[in-house]
Amino acid sequence: MTQLSFEFPDGKVKQFDAGVDIKSIAKSIAISLAKKAVAGKVDGQMVGVNTPLNKGGKVEVITSDSKDGLSVLRNTAAQLLKAALHDTYHDDIKFGTNGAYDDGFYVDTDKKENQVSADELQPLSDKMNKMIKHNVPLKRVILSKADALNQVDGDPYQAKLVNKFASNDQVAFYQINDYMSLANGVVLPSAGSVKYFKLLSVAGAYWEGKSSNPMLQRIYATAFVKKVDLDADVKKRQEARERDHRVIGNKLDLFFVDPKVGQGLPYWMPNGATIRRVIERYIVDKEVAAGYEHVYTPVLMNLNAYKTSGHWAHYRDDMFPPMKMKDGEELELRPMNCPSHIQIYNRHIRSYRELPLRIAELGMMHRYEKAGALSGLQRVREMTLNDGHTFVAPDQIQDEFKRILNLMVDVYHDFDISNYHFRLSYRDPKNTTKYFQNDALWNKSQKMLKGAMDDLGLDYVEAEGEAAFYGPKLDVQTYTALGNEETLSTIQLDFMLPKRFDLHYVGKDGKDHQPVMIHRGIVSTMERFVAYLIEMYKGAFPTWLAPKQVKIIPVSLDKHGDYAKKINAKLRKLHIRSEVENRSEKMGYLIRDAQTHKIPYTLVVGDDEMSNNQVSVRQYGHKDSKDESIDEFVKQIQKDIQSYSRHYGE
Repeated sequence: MTQLSFEFPDGKVKQFDAGVDIKSIAKSIAISLAKKAVAGKVDGQMVGVNTPLNKGGKVEVITSDSKDGLSVLRNTAAQLLKAALHDTYHDDIKFGTNGAYDDGFYVDTDKKENQVSADELQPLSDKMNKMIKHNVPLKRVILSKADALNQVDGDPYQAKLVNKFASNDQVAFYQINDYMSLANGVVLPSAGSVKYFKLLSVAGAYWEGKSSNPMLQRIYATAFVKKVDLDADVKKRQEARERDHRVIGNKLDLFFVDPKVGQGLPYWMPNGATIRRVIERYIVDKEVAAGYEHVYTPVLMNLNAYKTSGHWAHYRDDMFPPMKMKDGEELELRPMNCPSHIQIYNRHIRSYRELPLRIAELGMMHRYEKAGALSGLQRVREMTLNDGHTFVAPDQIQDEFKRILNLMVDVYHDFDISNYHFRLSYRDPKNTTKYFQNDALWNKSQKMLKGAMDDLGLDYVEAEGEAAFYGPKLDVQTYTALGNEETLSTIQLDFMLPKRFDLHYVGKDGKDHQPVMIHRGIVSTMERFVAYLIEMYKGAFPTWLAPKQVKIIPVSLDKHGDYAKKINAKLRKLHIRSEVENRSEKMGYLIRDAQTHKIPYTLVVGDDEMSNNQVSVRQYGHKDSKDESIDEFVKQIQKDIQSYSRHYGE
């Protein structure tokens, strides 16, 4: 019998007979390890736990409690789901790809008539549990490419995958009962260990991730080795759903997106528009106080400007097609505001005395996001950026960078944002297509940003390859309620665009000098920022941001309606967003409805309140109410609003 040599992670080498499997190798080390073994790696290649090995190498035993082991479990669950789907729909269903990912596993399907719906997940789960209960084997079967194509005949997606996976004219399948499933990843020998799984949801997914391909239905699911881990994950997902800005936005009537009239183009309803308006007024006032000049510039620009800036060369696929006019001009919906602000700078001859020159705008932009990436307000095709560009002399860079960063931190404090970290994003010097080529400028600008952060004593991480094509940047990274990392704010240093647009200022020496341009966005786009706040606050906006700040409920519309209207008029005159409840419903229902809509203050007025010129005040999230004079309540809510709700209800 031929002997094979295997080297273990600790450096030890052992000899085994050819045909040995990972389970036997693990058993030779320890019985307990053999029990936990679910797969192995030989020279970095994953192999099944019972797969006969015919060559030696560096070997590692994969256990059920490892990350790789969890992937094996989830790959197995994905194969069981495919078998359950085939058993349910037979030849009426086709399969795309399937497999494990960080949060679970998925299977892509294409059903003959209606796609698989969320209502069908429980019966599919029951069939999987039946296979698990009977510990159904997943037998690995090797077919020739010709036999494999015959096996998947009638399924164009699987046929394409057979051609992709074929190696040495062989293709691997797993036989599960009477179903032959195309292999994708290593699985467990049998179904019995897949005890704790959950089918989660369904959503559209393009075949091969390309929007030009057919839309398939993706079934999302997850699985864990231990029940406690599954329970924790389900709870976490429930919390995420409760914070999902798309769900809350619908419940509170903040915005909607209708694909029939435009994918990725949100409509702001009055409640959402109010939140946005408050943020816009806040940030404009904040920036004006910080020395910014606010402007308005067109949403359209001659395409040549974006060719000069480099956006056309670098981001053409993310831009809308140019509009060719009858006079020969080509106009482009702007994807960035920087060329527009450059035109503002270039309108006059600039002196060093004007620098730093700070230009800001709530500038509308359009980007052609792929349909599959669109998501509520977080990923859209039309957006309004809280944009700003500062033109500085080279010796002003670090001071201006610190000034912008301090403004950013101040704004975050007002919005009560604390869960963020800083990332210095550098170029990848090996990527000669994405980044403009000037080693000296890149090294100089990256060193400047790093020096400013060090001077401020702020912690940060460094990320190569995350810079803009024209310069390095500081990104402020946050996490959404769904666990996705987002760039909320950014400061970018740019030596390139001033050179491309031939920008100058007259220096102290009377000669022309080139300014440096600093791009910055404090609160990102209005769309992304509102989405972030919806999830952060779980829809319960602090009083200063809430679309409706006060709901006044008269006990009887006939008897107390005029008194409620009088209070409402007083509050509105003070720019407090209040309204009178005019529905003839039971008092308990109306109070609960105000709480459901997360209105910060509910005022109930009846005979006693009207007699004493008072209101009965109930704050959101509180069960008890208290009587106050109208003037006392006004003083309280004004303090709440003016302090950015840091003294909520005091």
